[in-house]
Amino acid sequence: METEPYMDDHGLDIAETPQRLGKATCPAHTTEQKLRRRLDLRLVPVIILQYFLSFLDRINIGNALTLGLPTELKLKSYQVNVALALFYVPYVIFEIPSNILLKRFKPHVWLSGCTFAFGLVVLCHGFVQSYSGLLAARFFLGAAEAGVFPGCFYLLSMWYKREEALRRFSIFFNSVTLAGAFGSLLASAIENMNGIQDHSGWRWIFILEGLLTMVLGILTFFVLMDFPEDAKWLTPEEREFMQARLLVDDEEKPQPVSTASGLRSFFSDYKAYLGALLFFGGNIVGYSLTYFLPTIVKGFKYSAIETQLHSVPPFAAAWVFSVLTCFAAAKARHALSFVLFPLCLAFAGVGILLNVHTNVHLEYAAIFLVTMGLFGALPVALCWYVMNLEGHFERAVGTGWMICFGN
Repeated sequence: METEPYMDDHGLDIAETPQRLGKATCPAHTTEQKLRRRLDLRLVPVIILQYFLSFLDRINIGNALTLGLPTELKLKSYQVNVALALFYVPYVIFEIPSNILLKRFKPHVWLSGCTFAFGLVVLCHGFVQSYSGLLAARFFLGAAEAGVFPGCFYLLSMWYKREEALRRFSIFFNSVTLAGAFGSLLASAIENMNGIQDHSGWRWIFILEGLLTMVLGILTFFVLMDFPEDAKWLTPEEREFMQARLLVDDEEKPQPVSTASGLRSFFSDYKAYLGALLFFGGNIVGYSLTYFLPTIVKGFKYSAIETQLHSVPPFAAAWVFSVLTCFAAAKARHALSFVLFPLCLAFAGVGILLNVHTNVHLEYAAIFLVTMGLFGALPVALCWYVMNLEGHFERAVGTGWMICFGN
């Protein structure tokens, strides 16, 4: 039976043994590998698409800023920053409650509803006429998107064992870098629609991407799977096995008798704060890049279309580097080194950008270092933390808290 590497919560190497499967006996008509492959095909592509469009819809305002949005809405520089920051107020408030509601309403209902809702709000971005309208749109977008990333992450963690999760999570998380690359590429194409129906090019970015997201939200209701105990695509024997192997992986930690006692237990553990600080540090640089990379590149004196096209390669390189880093960490059965080395690359890139202001080619190369380093380290570190949370409650609160604090 195929096994995959396992990392404990100190990043140390632990080989999987047959005893780890304990009571989890695979049905005779199949194997764990075949069940895992079926799971991969049913779950991973769907949540990748959800998070890809979620992040694309969140950061497309960065492309719109270089295509005339501030001029048309008569925005001052501080108003742009307020509009960007306002997104995170409801996003932070609703993340933990959203994960708790996800468990109550089931993923296919809650996550599809969130996806349709934020697609509708993005569509409305294309029709705003004032600064106050933009603020309202950004606020409701934050509220609608709050449940998507922690919810998808939570769902993923409830299907895979620790040693299986890193590779899947790396592909899921790196839809962020694909969104950064594809968003700029798509914006350069949609800009050619400028003037159609008397709408500016930046408005068409929101309209078309919002419509696409709404369609995905409807489809997700029918194709997204729920938690293992509710998986109707498995036979009763297969469902029992999938649940049992996860209980063994979690060392059958007892669940809290009440929400209050569970929260007290979770927040009394120092690891809850380390995980949150980790995500907070990564987000500072990550969102700065995803929102303002087109603006930074525009400062190199490129045209509007050239700016969008030159924003693609750094994210494309980051995607390749991050996937290779995650797979190498899984192969090596070790996490810490694969967090520290990419961070060193990111620090080097930031150092160049802070000190070099006259060499465009070197500054552009430094952007590659920052994006590769940041997006190479984050998925390894985040998966390392979340997969060492145990049980439904701890992972629901832990993923929501980590992302809530980090934003």
